[in-house]
Amino acid sequence: MFNMGSLSGSIQRPLVAAAAIAVASASSDFSIKLPSPSAETCSTSGQVETAISSSSQESSFSLVDHISTSKLSNLSFVARIRVPVPSVNFPVASSGQNFVPNVLGSSVASSPLLTSLYQSAELAKSSKPAAFPESIPTSAPDILYRWHLPEPTAIDVSSDCSSEKSRTVVVLLGWLGSKQKHLKRYAEWYTSRGYHAITFTFPMIDIISYQAGGKAEQNIDMLVNHLAGWLEEEHGKNLVFHTFSNTGWLTYGAILEKFKKQDPSLTGRIRGCIVDSAPVAAPDPQVWASGFSAAFLKKHSVATKGLATSSESDIGALVGRRELAETKPAVTEAALLLVLEKFFGVVLNLPTVNRRLSDVLGLLSSEQPTCPQLYIYSSADRVIPADYVESFIEKQRRSGREVRACNFVSTPHVDHFRNDPKLYTNQLSQFLDDCVLTCCKPS
Repeated sequence: MFNMGSLSGSIQRPLVAAAAIAVASASSDFSIKLPSPSAETCSTSGQVETAISSSSQESSFSLVDHISTSKLSNLSFVARIRVPVPSVNFPVASSGQNFVPNVLGSSVASSPLLTSLYQSAELAKSSKPAAFPESIPTSAPDILYRWHLPEPTAIDVSSDCSSEKSRTVVVLLGWLGSKQKHLKRYAEWYTSRGYHAITFTFPMIDIISYQAGGKAEQNIDMLVNHLAGWLEEEHGKNLVFHTFSNTGWLTYGAILEKFKKQDPSLTGRIRGCIVDSAPVAAPDPQVWASGFSAAFLKKHSVATKGLATSSESDIGALVGRRELAETKPAVTEAALLLVLEKFFGVVLNLPTVNRRLSDVLGLLSSEQPTCPQLYIYSSADRVIPADYVESFIEKQRRSGREVRACNFVSTPHVDHFRNDPKLYTNQLSQFLDDCVLTCCKPS
C-alpha cells in the first residue's frame, strides 16, 4: 500500500520482526473450536440504533490490552524493536492519483523473499469477457480478476427476471490476503442464479509495496476499463458491488473515484452495494494491525475464531451489541499485533497517507451512489468492531440512503457465509430481489 523511499531501513525492521512473530505464532497450538452457527434472524434498524446508543465510548477492542508486559518480556527481540517516527524526506505524490499513498516502499518490494511470492500479472487488455476463459486455473497466483459466466441452467430467456440478471454483473472485491479460490464459492452462488460475476483480489505484496502508477493502480484501472466497456456494449446493463473487509471496501472507493473521473454516469449504473465485514471509516491503527495480523496468520489467528457462547439464549442476548469472546490471542500473536499497531500508528499519521485515505474514506462516507446498501457484520468480529459498522450504518441512514443490515452475532471476520450459509444467502436473495430485480416484479 505504500512506498518507502528514505524510510526503507527503519520501516523494514518492524516488518521483518512482525514476520518473525507471525511464523512463531503459526506454529502455536490453537485448540479453540468455531461455534456452531445458530443465528436465525438479523438485527433490525432499531436494534442497530440501540446498540449505538448503548455502546461504550471507551472500546476494549485492542487485543493487546489483554497481554501483560511481563508476558511479552519473554520475547526479548520485541523489546529491541523500534518503530521510529521518521524524518520524512521523500517525494510527495499527487493525492489525486493514488488509491493509497506512497509510504511503504521499494526496499520491501525488492526483498528477494517478497519478490518470490508474486510475479506480476499479465492481464488481457480486451474489455470482453472472452478474454478470461474458463480454462484459466483459479489457483494461479497471477490471476487478479476473473469473469464468471451465468450457468446455462439459470437462464430462462422467456423470463423478465432472467433477462435482468443476465444484464447485471456482480463485482466481488476480496479481503486482504484473499485469493481467487476464496471468492469462487461466492461467484458460484451468483452465477447459479443467472448473474455474471467478477472476482478481484490483491496479492499481499501489491498491498505492502504499493506505489503510485504501480501494478495495483494499473490493475484497478484495467478492471474499471473492463467494466466500463461491458456497460457500453448494450443499454440496460448494471453493476452490483460485493465488498469484503476494509480492503475490498477501499477498493470500491478507488473504483468510484475512477468512475467519477472517467464518466460520472457510470455510478448511476450501480444498482446495489453489499458490504461484508466492514467498514471502519477512519484510519485506525488497531484495525489495520488486526487485519494484517489475520492475513499473515490465516487460520492460526484468533480472528478466525467465533464468539464462544454456551447456548442460543446467550447468542440472542448479544444481538445489537459487541462483546469479545473469552479466547485470548497467543502471546506471539499479541506481540505481532503490538508491533503492527505501533507501526501503523506512525504510518497512518504521515500527512500524505492520512490525506489520501481521508479522500477515499470521505467519498465512501458522503458521496456513495444512491443505490441501496446491505451491511453484513458480526458482534464477534475481531478485526472490524461491530459498533464501528453500526455507527456508519446510522450515518448513511441519516443521509437518506436506503440501508439494510444483518448482524450475524457469533461468526468471525469475513466468515459469515461459511458459518451460516442459509442466513447469508437469504440476505443476499432478499436484497437482490428487492433492489436489483425491481423491473420484473408484478405491479
